[in-house]
Amino acid sequence: MWTSAWLCDAHGPVAPLRRIRPLGDSTVDLLVKSAEVPVWMPWPLPAGWVVTGFAEAGDDRSGALGIAVALSGPAPLGGVGEMAIVAEDPGIGLGARLAGFDGSDPGSGFDAGPPDAKIRHDGHEIALWSVDGGTERAVYAGEANSCWMWIVFNPADVGVQICELKAVIDLRDHQGGLSRQLPFGAPSPFLASALRPMD
Repeated sequence: MWTSAWLCDAHGPVAPLRRIRPLGDSTVDLLVKSAEVPVWMPWPLPAGWVVTGFAEAGDDRSGALGIAVALSGPAPLGGVGEMAIVAEDPGIGLGARLAGFDGSDPGSGFDAGPPDAKIRHDGHEIALWSVDGGTERAVYAGEANSCWMWIVFNPADVGVQICELKAVIDLRDHQGGLSRQLPFGAPSPFLASALRPMD
C-alpha cells in the first residue's frame, strides 16, 4: 500500500516486463538511455545475422534492470536460427524465462566445472557454462559486470553458433555511433513467443 513498486502475489516486488519495442535506431537510443545493465551485442555480428528485437524488464523509476537483444540468421546446420543475449541484475529472471526455466537464475552449481565457452569484452574473457535448456534451446550462462549474462539459442542445434561468437560490445559505450550500423530484420518470433503473458 505504501510503495509504488510493481508487486507479484507470489514473488513480492518485481521488475515489470515491458512490451517489446519496435525495431529501429530510436529504440536503441531509448534502451541505451534507460539501461542499468549492459546492452550486449555480438560484434562483429555472425555472417548474415540481423537484430530482430529488444525486450526489457524495469520501469521508469528503476530503469531497465534486464535487457534482451534478439538476433536471427542462418543456422550452422541449415535453416534459420535465433539467439537472445541477455544482461540482467540478479533476481530479475528475464534470461531464465527465455531459457524456459522456472526460477530466476541458472541454478546452484551450474559453474562447478570449467567453462564451456568464453567470449571477449573490452579485453577480458567472460566465462560461460552450458545449462540444460532441454531439446528446444541451447543455453549458456555466466557473469559479467556484476550481472548475469545469458545466451539462448533456438532451436537447440543453433547452439553450435557459440563457437562463432568471439566478442560482445556494450551499446552504452557506442551511443550514436555503432548503433547506426546495426542491420534490422523482421521481429523475432522466438522473443515474442517466449515472453508472451503467462496464464
